[in-house]
Amino acid sequence: MAYEPRPIDTSEVQLPQELLELTEKIAENVHDVWAKGRVAEGWRYGEVRDPREKTTPLLVPYGELPESEKAYDRGTALETLRLIVKLGYKIEKDGGHVKD
Repeated sequence: MAYEPRPIDTSEVQLPQELLELTEKIAENVHDVWAKGRVAEGWRYGEVRDPREKTTPLLVPYGELPESEKAYDRGTALETLRLIVKLGYKIEKDGGHVKD
């Protein structure tokens, strides 16, 4: 049986500007979570992706990623925000802050 992805259609969801601005921060965090997982699995930076050697050129800070990789992470972030809104949730900033 073939897998047929059926994501929820969020194309009609219009996000307010403040949520659009949040997209980049979420994208950066998505990359950091991915990278942390890879490092925990024994992966390290390498000029080419090699699953046997566990090397990848993507183990770099988000700002150093190729634009194509950033776009992928942004897409994930944007679709997540759109889905949250489509499902009827509200995202509000409470004035709190994250300690770096």
